[in-house]
Amino acid sequence: MITAMIRRVTLGIFAAALLSSPAFAAGGGGGGGGGVGSTDPYAGAYSDQKPQPQPVYPKRSGSKATQKGKKPDNHSSIGDPAFAAGYRVAYDTIYERNDYATAIVQLKSLGHDDHPNVANLIGYSYRKLGDYEQSQVWYERALKADPNHVLTWQYYGLWQLERGNREQALYHLSRIAAICGTDCEEYRSLAAALGKPTGTALAY
Repeated sequence: MITAMIRRVTLGIFAAALLSSPAFAAGGGGGGGGGVGSTDPYAGAYSDQKPQPQPVYPKRSGSKATQKGKKPDNHSSIGDPAFAAGYRVAYDTIYERNDYATAIVQLKSLGHDDHPNVANLIGYSYRKLGDYEQSQVWYERALKADPNHVLTWQYYGLWQLERGNREQALYHLSRIAAICGTDCEEYRSLAAALGKPTGTALAY
């Protein structure tokens, strides 16, 4: 009996380690963000510079993880493999295939439009399609959900540059500095874009 108990404990520890490993968690914001003071669980995952993913996935509405009588949490653990898989597919659709219209459909089908990583990637996809009005709506939605979502400040800063709003882009850069400092990838990326001559096409 003691041997069986030890075996169960060992299996439990192994399962917990597997679920928390980056390889299992691979899948975010696009949609990422985070940094000092950020409440975003992705902490820098899924920028278009492809940092290593470290996501914690949000709950889908109607998910079994939502308990009766309790408000659904805006974030969940990686224990929602359907969401994780769907997010990863949309992420690859954007960054591997550059199929932004399909990615928007995939992201919206996840049922969690208000999660900052999802909203940010939808905004990014609309921007890449040239729909700046819809892109702005989704960037604002992401920042409403998480005002410290650093990747949205970066992408929205690039949006501002493409629209000729240099002063606003500088403000976005200052927000990034306040959240994660001047050494984080999001700050360096937007600063590099700001350093290019006005009118230069951005590849972000």
